[in-house]
Amino acid sequence: MREEVRAKIVEVLKSEGARIHLVGVGGTGMSALARLLIGAGYRVSGSDLHASVPVEKLVGEGLVFYPKHVGTVVLESDLVVYSSAIGEGNPERLEAQRLGVPSVRRAEVLAVLAERRQSIVVAGMHGKTTTSSMLAHVLRGAGLRPSHYVGAEVPILGASAGWDGEEGSPLVIEGDESDGTLVAFRPAHAILLNIEEEHLDHYGDLKAILKAFSQFLDQTKGKVVYCADDENTALLCSNRKEVISYGIGETAAYRAVNITARNFVSEFEVLRDGIRLGRVVLEVPGFQNVRNALGVIAMAMELGVPFEAAAAALLEFRGATRRFEVRYKSENFMVIDDYAHHPTEVRATLAAARSGGWKRVVALFQPHRYTRTQSLQAEFAAAFADADLLFLTDIYAANEEPIEGVTGEAFAAAVEAGGHPKVQYEADLRKLRKIVAREIEPGDLVITMGAGNIHEAASTLASELAWYEGLKKTLSPESALLRQEPMRKHTSIRIGGPAQFWFEPASLDDLAVGLRYAKRHSVPVTFIGRGTNLLVRDGGIRGLSIYLGTPAFSKVEFDGERITAGAGAILRAIVAAAKKKGLGGISFMEGIPGNLGGALRMNAGAMQGWTMEVIEQVKTVDRDGNVRTYQRDQLEVYYRNVPVLRDEIAIEAVIRTKPLPVEQIEEELKGYSKKRWTSQPAAPSAGCIFKNPGPAPAGKLIDDTGLKNLSFGKARVSDVHGNFIVNDGGATAEEVQTLMKTIQQRIKDRHGIDLDPEVIIIGDEL
Repeated sequence: MREEVRAKIVEVLKSEGARIHLVGVGGTGMSALARLLIGAGYRVSGSDLHASVPVEKLVGEGLVFYPKHVGTVVLESDLVVYSSAIGEGNPERLEAQRLGVPSVRRAEVLAVLAERRQSIVVAGMHGKTTTSSMLAHVLRGAGLRPSHYVGAEVPILGASAGWDGEEGSPLVIEGDESDGTLVAFRPAHAILLNIEEEHLDHYGDLKAILKAFSQFLDQTKGKVVYCADDENTALLCSNRKEVISYGIGETAAYRAVNITARNFVSEFEVLRDGIRLGRVVLEVPGFQNVRNALGVIAMAMELGVPFEAAAAALLEFRGATRRFEVRYKSENFMVIDDYAHHPTEVRATLAAARSGGWKRVVALFQPHRYTRTQSLQAEFAAAFADADLLFLTDIYAANEEPIEGVTGEAFAAAVEAGGHPKVQYEADLRKLRKIVAREIEPGDLVITMGAGNIHEAASTLASELAWYEGLKKTLSPESALLRQEPMRKHTSIRIGGPAQFWFEPASLDDLAVGLRYAKRHSVPVTFIGRGTNLLVRDGGIRGLSIYLGTPAFSKVEFDGERITAGAGAILRAIVAAAKKKGLGGISFMEGIPGNLGGALRMNAGAMQGWTMEVIEQVKTVDRDGNVRTYQRDQLEVYYRNVPVLRDEIAIEAVIRTKPLPVEQIEEELKGYSKKRWTSQPAAPSAGCIFKNPGPAPAGKLIDDTGLKNLSFGKARVSDVHGNFIVNDGGATAEEVQTLMKTIQQRIKDRHGIDLDPEVIIIGDEL
């Protein structure tokens, strides 16, 4: 930092009640700085395009927030602070320049503010957030009332930053070397964790990195605690005065020995100059965190904290957000999110995941920045060995411009060429989340890694698993609840993406439990019949799909000429049972390939007969689990539509029949069956695709237009009946829909008639 810049900041910070404006206050580092400045007594305002959760909390603490970037917001400011993400063309920076208001970088203000405390800067390429939050927690536990500034929210500290204590008390700072501003600091003490090639977009090479860290060490007034296991930190520190080494190797002053790791808990003994100090239990996993904790112990003890106090505080420590953060854990699954975005971090994180003893480690990684991906691609290719399954997505740009040839797909190819046996690439993060949800199985630890927005996948997956296992615990063992059930197994056309949750309730009580649970958690519910007249899109069905095919909902009981049948009862089975008792008048149902619930919902028909014509009573259940009974004359009935059954679900109905000779019923059924098999295709289909428009049947219009056998992909117009689209094997819903649109357009062009779908289309696009 230039001296004139430092002098301007010092001058402003001398003034009690000075107004400081932060451009981009929603960022992690800027919101943390805002909290420090507010705590130190300054009037703080800030701007950003969106109010993040930390910003909303800061408003409650006194931040004046502007949800936009306009020059007028800096008019009364004494100092304008901006992050590295804010360019020179920002309106607030331009207005500050016009007004002559000093405009400085975040780290420069933090460095000057830090001089009001006994600052301890934690520096290095990896592990800074965990180490700095560990140190702040240990010093707090020892009663030193430290202030802190770290690069993530830390639950055990309350927030990512806090101003406490008095003049001269400790201030723990996570240093940021990425943009070169580490050299702005003149700390009282420092911890140096590791140094390697990183941020080459700024530094260019390792020599420049070492030069910057060397300057930082020169500016450190007191003790430097460094990791002797790291070659580059040892190179810079071993010959300096006022340095204390730590590590696992024998040359370190503070050593960790007899290290054990099990179930994400590490235990180790600490030696200082060969003398045993005691044992530490650490519930943040990984050998890298053994080293981080050792560095914290070394610094804390050099500041006068007893070993016992440091060890007790470390036992309580649980980590920062996005640092091996457990998002979900049960007997069957574990979901973890981590900030790892460098090969060294990836290796360490996956090694920690592997140590947990789960059946498989399933990793999702999002490369961060084109420059990093380009310069470290070879190192990345060898970093994923501990992942049994590896899913990769596109590069998170972080404001960088693309580099030709540097893509997520090329990155995935390099990792695969590096020898990883199971790599899958999907550029779209939303699609990747769905793919992973389908692939995981009980016994899997799933971990997301990256500095971009890959954490969203962890959140989604954790929520899905929590909901699924939460509902499963409330149901009787007889009910079936499945995750990511392929809908091609449950549709007559053998097409469809997965149902997020597939539920086959064993009783009305379990059905009511499932419905109430879904409503309480705002999870959508879809009832599925036998899967006829249904096309499920390739992205599957979100929420709870309920199938009433269990015995409780499939009963068929007779009372004279009336049949009481459950919604899951197959129509042909009802007709066959009635025939044995000499009851007819419902033979047309033999031509409807579904169950009673689906036939009621859409008033299904066949052979000039309609379901609701033979119904006397319908019993339903609503989304709150309440059961109702409707007489036939209480129900509005339309062509292919019974409105009340759109919101409520039929679970049972009373069917009216009439006595007929068994021989007559058999003749009717033979005639219907013959007509069906000669007029309908045997290949998998959803039944009639389009409603009959009125002037002529849809099938005849399609036939007259010469569209039989027209195909798209594996979907084809049947050569038996023009109003059927068949699956020739492996067809997708997208192919069926494309073929439908083609048919509709051809009929419109030739006949001027609009064909409306009769098939019900549900679910999400892939």
